[in-house]
Amino acid sequence: MLAHVTATRYVTPLREGGSLPGLMEADDLGTYVVKYRGAGQGLKALVAEVVSAGIARGLGLPVPDLVTVDVDPGLASGEPDEEVQDLLRRSAGLNLGIDFLPGALDFDPKAFPVDVEMAGRVLWFDAVVGNMDRSHRNPNLLQWRGLWLIDHGATLSFHHRWSSAQSYDDRRYDASDHALIDGSPDVMAADAVLGRLLTGDLIEAALADVPDGWLLDEADVGGPREARAAYAERLAGRLSARPAWLPDLAASAARRGRPAP
Repeated sequence: MLAHVTATRYVTPLREGGSLPGLMEADDLGTYVVKYRGAGQGLKALVAEVVSAGIARGLGLPVPDLVTVDVDPGLASGEPDEEVQDLLRRSAGLNLGIDFLPGALDFDPKAFPVDVEMAGRVLWFDAVVGNMDRSHRNPNLLQWRGLWLIDHGATLSFHHRWSSAQSYDDRRYDASDHALIDGSPDVMAADAVLGRLLTGDLIEAALADVPDGWLLDEADVGGPREARAAYAERLAGRLSARPAWLPDLAASAARRGRPAP
């Protein structure tokens, strides 16, 4: 289970994200980027954040530590911004905190080149979890004593329509605008390593970090136990369907990484 903290102070909104995450201090003296249950994306975005970050960590990819954050709606009374007040009041209870990396810089491929091995592993991971939110315009990568992967709330898109979720398994992953596609990512080398690491146990461990209360939104697949099983089935199906989508991904990476004549 994720560590749990209680928010003590709202510091500032982070308006780069559409869900208006906020920087908050907590009773463990830590500072966290908090994503709220009351934001427009709802609990599914929090579930996707936890599951995808857990998988990334299990694959050896650098992601900030996550915690659950208890937010008292009374904190809203000290905020002058009405939008923030409303969001905090709607988000009473358990929210998601992401360890704040002080002084982190936005990713710049010219200033912080990524080697082909790491680029391939990030691209492979994004293809597995269906991350379409790591683009040139919005890379969701930070430089802080190395490269860090952030913002996975838009992954696992199959959970928005469980009735057709199986079609996710062999869906082509469009990497044409991926932030690392121009760096000659070695996708096949990544597959040889990460394909063995992404086991059922790793997937179940990532799903175990999701609070039961966040899975009540999955009423169409049952309670929390059934929801975890449904997520595990789709992620295992995506992994098993690599012969359907991996060759195209590798070819796309090879074409974009090829030097101009």
